Amino acid sequence: MAHFLIIGGGIAGLATAQALLQQQHQVQVVEAAAELREVGAGVVLGANAMRALDRLGLHDTVHQQGFAVTGIGLLDEFGRDLNAIDTRPFTERVGYDNLAIHRAELQRLLLAALPAGIVQLGKRLARFEQTVTQVTAYFEDGSHLTADALLAADGINSRVRRQLLPGSKPRYAGYTCWRGVVDAAVLQLPAGRTTETWGRAGRFGMVPLGNGQVYWFACVNSPEARSAHFRAFRVADLQRQFAGYHAPIPQLLALTTDEQVLWGDILDLKPLRQFHFGRVLLIGDAAHATTPNMGQGAGQAVEDAAALASCLASTDSLEAAFQRFDQRRRRRTARIITQSWQLGKAAQLTNLVLVKLRNAVMRALPSRLNEQQMAFLYEEGE
Repeated sequence: MAHFLIIGGGIAGLATAQALLQQQHQVQVVEAAAELREVGAGVVLGANAMRALDRLGLHDTVHQQGFAVTGIGLLDEFGRDLNAIDTRPFTERVGYDNLAIHRAELQRLLLAALPAGIVQLGKRLARFEQTVTQVTAYFEDGSHLTADALLAADGINSRVRRQLLPGSKPRYAGYTCWRGVVDAAVLQLPAGRTTETWGRAGRFGMVPLGNGQVYWFACVNSPEARSAHFRAFRVADLQRQFAGYHAPIPQLLALTTDEQVLWGDILDLKPLRQFHFGRVLLIGDAAHATTPNMGQGAGQAVEDAAALASCLASTDSLEAAFQRFDQRRRRRTARIITQSWQLGKAAQLTNLVLVKLRNAVMRALPSRLNEQQMAFLYEEGE
């Protein structure tokens, strides 16, 4: 059995630690933050991710804390249908639900599944060195750890990736986003159907949860990243931005306080040419960060964990396993990154002529295209 050092205690790092421990490997997870506090609001785990969690022995634990998503609706700003997808035929075929869950709750469940002492907090990576037999990570506190292999699960701003590929930097998508989770029981929204509204003022999405809460997000075009103008936005500004949008968007914002809102630019990574570098492997957002337009960011991190376990089980060579992982995962994640980027560009259109054309195209899409896309997302994987 091998000794793995995982840099990063997010979804990818914790799920992968669980997968490796199941195979009796020795695992140490090192996280820069002094405490694990997942940034984000809600997340949808596709049936593909739930299948991967099942292989890690975590499906039931996560499912009990989430809420099944059975449909996806795309609307215009007046609430008229652009496209409607019933996901149940696909999830029933694969035997797993699409699940909405709070991101912090998912991280808590993944952490709780690990034995005590596996995760070490407050250690920020400075650099690493590798030889033909081992990898040594050096930390800003002056300490170091040596292992047989290093897994970089340290996110879109990965220090490991920066050392390996100095030119690979996060790519700004051209729009910024606010998120929140709100108690909206008074609105009596039906659980199970998520919606996105595409309008000229921006995009607004809602994921009703079964406990009366609603996860929402709002995306607005911004010519520059880290805009001071949008950084200063509060709920009142969002209410003005989306004032003409259909119910229950204004009502949902009226239930939201400034303290419940998280803000950040939308970023991704252009598809990388490799994830595998000797005894170092990039996983999760460090390898394939994607815009959230297809709801596959967290799901692909969980898929990585299951796929790596499968690759390790098929060979005694770490480097051979890493190479197999590289070959299996790059094509799928690159396709998701590219499609999600393109979908985001279409969703964020503001030119009236282009918006009308896009809406007409969306309404005319044949159902078989939706079926093909669902098959790719939910039936393939790992």
